[in-house]
Amino acid sequence: MTLMIDFNRFNGCITLLPPTKSSSFNVTAICVHIDACEKKNINNGTYIAIHSQRAVVLLSKGFITGSTRKVCQNSTRPLNNSRVILQFNSMANLQLIPIGLNLNVPLFHSNGSVYKDHGLKRTEMRALYNYHLNHLAKWTIDPNAFQIRIERDAFGELEVPVDRYYGAATARAQTSFKIGGPEERMPLPVLHAFAIVKKASAMVNAEYGLDKKIADAICKAADEIVAGKLDDHFPLNAWQTTTHWNMNVNEVIANRAIEMLGGVLGSKNPVHPNDHVNMAQSTNDTYPSAMNIAVAREINSRLFPALKQFRDSLQRKSNEFKDIIKIGRTHTQDAVPITLGQEFSGYVQQVENGIDRIRATLPRLYQLVAGGTAVGTGLNTHKGFGEKVVKAIAADTGLPFTTTPNKFEATAAHDSLVEVHGALNTLAASLFKICNDIRFLGSGPRCGLGELHLPENEPGSSIMPGKVNPTQCEALTMVAAQVMANQVAVTIGGANGHFELNVCKPLMVKNNLQSVRLLSDVAVSFTVYCLDGITANKERIAKIMRESLMLVTALNPHIGYDNACKIAKTAHKNGTTLKEEAVKSGLVTPEQFDQWVRPEDMIGPK
Repeated sequence: MTLMIDFNRFNGCITLLPPTKSSSFNVTAICVHIDACEKKNINNGTYIAIHSQRAVVLLSKGFITGSTRKVCQNSTRPLNNSRVILQFNSMANLQLIPIGLNLNVPLFHSNGSVYKDHGLKRTEMRALYNYHLNHLAKWTIDPNAFQIRIERDAFGELEVPVDRYYGAATARAQTSFKIGGPEERMPLPVLHAFAIVKKASAMVNAEYGLDKKIADAICKAADEIVAGKLDDHFPLNAWQTTTHWNMNVNEVIANRAIEMLGGVLGSKNPVHPNDHVNMAQSTNDTYPSAMNIAVAREINSRLFPALKQFRDSLQRKSNEFKDIIKIGRTHTQDAVPITLGQEFSGYVQQVENGIDRIRATLPRLYQLVAGGTAVGTGLNTHKGFGEKVVKAIAADTGLPFTTTPNKFEATAAHDSLVEVHGALNTLAASLFKICNDIRFLGSGPRCGLGELHLPENEPGSSIMPGKVNPTQCEALTMVAAQVMANQVAVTIGGANGHFELNVCKPLMVKNNLQSVRLLSDVAVSFTVYCLDGITANKERIAKIMRESLMLVTALNPHIGYDNACKIAKTAHKNGTTLKEEAVKSGLVTPEQFDQWVRPEDMIGPK
């Protein structure tokens, strides 16, 4: 017989579906922790593992070919007219949902040994337990998981799990764009922003004739999406153009609204995904609006607070170190004195400038193209529709969104996202410099610069006892590198607008949101686990400064550059001090040297 395999990469669901009602098949075992497709001999029988990631189904005497799986049966316990779904989440908890006769399922590890034997009776719906890598994972029963409904689109019929709110357009896109895994799913901030757009549009459409009950149901469904209650109903990845994503949102809102109004899922009655949820809208104006909203919300709610925490910690350290005089360095070589507080004040200003640069990009990001529909003309909308939608979005989010002054530009190009990421890229460069300075100043503890003591958070070596590494600095540099890489992707995406539309929206918003999230998280991590705990090694700082030859710069006004240079070079050659060589030169008395070469007088203008 032939079994059709439906593997949903988003929710980790493997479905074995018999093609006819008369077909049957036997599931003999569940096997966990498989790294590759395996054939095993268990109890004198041969089993083939159909698997993905951490879970497999073992079929009695079966083999796998191409996109269909052919199974030769050898069964005394068939499951007639049914399917078995093996589900697992990110925590590797598994579900087995059999429907039919009683089924005894032995649980195997990948080495073939039996972990535990349990019988499962449908009447009792008894839970199975499985030891997964020595951790107990509970098996549960989902009575809806084995049911399907039929959805239709212009290309025909599609099966959709009965407990999913999405419809045919989403199901078809799942089949067409199997690119990446669950981690490549469209970012949730875009989804939640999309729901904000749909809610605002429904509110305004109600003013123009949309049935109030339908509009209210759409708004309630959108609110549930914003609250994160329906995240699991959006399986599509980012690596596709945006029509499918818009339809995913339309279908979920429509079916949830239908459910609220007592209708049948998939019926498109009384709420239609296109006619009602997408009324007076196009993917080409809703998606750009949603991605601007998503990035703006993340910057305001996540990035700015994190950067302010980072900046404030630097400011506290600058104040704490204001009286500690150290040697400055240019070209990584000794230079004239500076205070450690002055050095940290430079870092403070870098972060402050980074915040200001990002904030300066927001006015363009706040401009939304809602109401522009397909190419910016506003086809199939009423006059003033877009302005009212944007006003509702601003009220909902508390952010100063406005209508773009030119909808054609906002449809065909997304320069505002390129601009925003340019500021994020500049910030990444600033943070890279700051954390490198800090980790080099903290190098040692005995054979490096050693001017700073960095917090010790975890062991640093599996072979060198007692070693501690500047891991927070290292993490920040990697984040900065990723942001710089994202800058390239966003730039290329921004350049790929052709005529009236840029289709690289998912690429651009995904990388912007990743950069915002990474910079936000690393700023907090670096602050808490590094900056806040930094202390100055005053003894080491003083020792290095006393040995510096660049203190000779203070003699320039008194004996001239050439004479001062000669003293410094002689001291370096002979291994003597500046004072010794200056006095020996006859150009400076000991008293004059002590009066003129004072580090505390060299940290600012006279």
